[in-house]
Amino acid sequence: MYAVIVTGGKQYKVSEGDVIEVEKLEGEAGTQVEFTALMVVDGENVTVGADVKATVTGEIVKQGKTKKIVVFKYKPKKNERKKNGHRQAFTKVKITKIA
Repeated sequence: MYAVIVTGGKQYKVSEGDVIEVEKLEGEAGTQVEFTALMVVDGENVTVGADVKATVTGEIVKQGKTKKIVVFKYKPKKNERKKNGHRQAFTKVKITKIA
């Protein structure tokens, strides 16, 4: 059994026990979160659209940041340079139940 959920403007295919990294969610480690399911597949039964009554429950495992990327902008022949870095925040979630 698996489901397709949406969070942070992205869609993820998940099943029970999966650990996924999503855009930052509010909450501490150990907090339960719920996601809206767009599609649920149970064996040969496929449920899509308004017929989906399932909710996907997960547990926050960790809050963190990804590796730093360097953003370097410059204009040639103008002695104009700008160096920045960026670390995207993420939340690691373990899917506990699809019901």
